[in-house]
Amino acid sequence: MTTPDRILLAHGGGGRLTAALIADEIVPRFGAGPLASLPDAARLPGMAGGLVFTTDSYVVQPAVFPGGDIGALAVHGTVNDLAVSGAEPRWISLAMILEEGLPLATLRRVLDSIRAAADACGVAVATGDTKVVPHGQCDGLYINTAGLGEPIPGYRLSADAIRPGDAVLASGTLGDHGMAVLCARERLQVASGPVSDTGTIHRLVRAATPWAASVRFMRDPTRGGAAAVLNEIAGGRPFGIALREDALPFAPAARSVAETLGIDLLHVPSEGRMLAVVAPDAADAILAAWRALPEGAGSTRIGAVTAGPAGAVVMETLIGGRRLVDMPLGELLPRIC
Repeated sequence: MTTPDRILLAHGGGGRLTAALIADEIVPRFGAGPLASLPDAARLPGMAGGLVFTTDSYVVQPAVFPGGDIGALAVHGTVNDLAVSGAEPRWISLAMILEEGLPLATLRRVLDSIRAAADACGVAVATGDTKVVPHGQCDGLYINTAGLGEPIPGYRLSADAIRPGDAVLASGTLGDHGMAVLCARERLQVASGPVSDTGTIHRLVRAATPWAASVRFMRDPTRGGAAAVLNEIAGGRPFGIALREDALPFAPAARSVAETLGIDLLHVPSEGRMLAVVAPDAADAILAAWRALPEGAGSTRIGAVTAGPAGAVVMETLIGGRRLVDMPLGELLPRIC
């Protein structure tokens, strides 16, 4: 693949160009410390009791979409990155870049959403910042958040702990967020169309804590979707992942739009779902604990870790064939978070 000499939208898409940008430009400069393993959230050394730290920025367009808005999305995304890193979310920061001319009603809605989402997640907005830029220099508003959490005892998460035979779980339907944003952005008139799955998964992580020692890996499938996460897990490792097409959880509305547009829902982001790789003897108990919660009602086993082919994600199709599930190259849906 030819390396471009300028930043492309695809560099932000969570696929191969994103991975290359991080590996070639960021890790060589900053990868000697907690950033080395490229976690969603870093465990900070030298802190009494330990802290887990994450940050993210939100530029979703449009800022309001079916099922949510940029404010709730910012809280959920930050809380979820802490949760899948095995931490209990406690505090977040809130920094906003506002464009001159932004309707105050829009800002009020976003702030109210942030407050409601933070209250629902049990986190406090502890610090923040606000900047205003001239009209045309920002698309309405951008949000940056950082989050701090406390490690949950028992979790020792690492893709290197994954073994053949482990189960791959999904907490609900995949790709709803990306399809909802796409329909809103392109003004697609779809009756009973897709609704974003933006939401929190920290209670799912808490519910799995009794089996924490059996949980190998957790991740929320945001940019690049489930395909990016699964290829990240398997890439360069001595095992593969086998998915079953008949087990993949897709909502009818998202599936309908994706099929019409020729989009693979495994490449489409979710913002309130999680994938987990767990020991096979704990899978049923974790699924039962998840299904007892509203946000985990659609939880299911979507596949398993296999001895081979090493480094590959392969789907067993409905007609009995097999196809490779590749990491997306670049930006399928720009600005979905």
